[in-house]
Amino acid sequence: MSRIATTPGLLPSPVAPDDGGGGPTPVVAADSAVRDAHLAAQRDADLDRVVEGQAGWWDGIVHPLVAHDNVARGPLAHSTAVARGVYRRPVVAGPLTFDGGLGADLAAVADRTASLQAVVPGPYTLSTLATDDHYGDPAEFQAAIAAFLADELAALPDAVATVFVLEPSLIAAPPGDGADERASDAIDTVAAAVTDADVVVHTYGGALDEKVHAHLLDAAIDAVGYDLIADHEDAAYLVGEYGTADSIALGVANARTPAVDAPATLRERVDWFDDRTPNDFATVYTTTDSVLATLPQSRLVAQLRALGAATTPQS
Repeated sequence: MSRIATTPGLLPSPVAPDDGGGGPTPVVAADSAVRDAHLAAQRDADLDRVVEGQAGWWDGIVHPLVAHDNVARGPLAHSTAVARGVYRRPVVAGPLTFDGGLGADLAAVADRTASLQAVVPGPYTLSTLATDDHYGDPAEFQAAIAAFLADELAALPDAVATVFVLEPSLIAAPPGDGADERASDAIDTVAAAVTDADVVVHTYGGALDEKVHAHLLDAAIDAVGYDLIADHEDAAYLVGEYGTADSIALGVANARTPAVDAPATLRERVDWFDDRTPNDFATVYTTTDSVLATLPQSRLVAQLRALGAATTPQS
């Protein structure tokens, strides 16, 4: 069993600064500086997979949708699937055509690491966090989001080794009968676009409903992520009772609090899960329970170092 230290991305980004003359500093310059700092922090922590950091994702997990020309920022909305709980709801007013934003972000760092990991919001989560003013049917809307994400992922640089698909709404707003199967189909569409990297669907905020979990396993993905901070017992039950993919991601570090657990504690949580499930996992992605957007910078660095140390072989 290989243990890989990584994160689900969305590392903390500062509020767009003021240049002292009444106008904001160009966002691209701010993004570049924060991206450099994020890459350096991950390298220093010896993470096995490195994310671009999503410094330009000012709208959090919904950013790839909001950045589209046919999507507007709507009113403030609340969801536990969003790091800070509050976000600007995307309003889709036209067709979700390819725009290349995800690929462009990753291309900016592709030659700076040999272990690049892409981060993308899942199609089900985006469909629950957005408003449809164009497609007119929930199933068609979700399928359109999945096709949009698939096109974006198909254009990723070859350097990408892993793709984390973030699906917190599978727990925060679980799909009901019929909708759970459609959510799995949408995730499968996204995963099918990735041909040369492992696809991890990371869920967090609790444990998956049994039926939702079963349908998720029907998608052609390489790993499912389980939040051991929010609900370790039910996560172990799901895997022990119903199985999972060949590999797994375990959220063993708490990204929602400034407290940082010791590397030994993170290792013990992985060992605990391994002892209580019958699977012989090919890879365990050792990661945080959720995205890291709310951590202060000093705690971010400490959290990354703990994750890196947790997968270092012990003598």
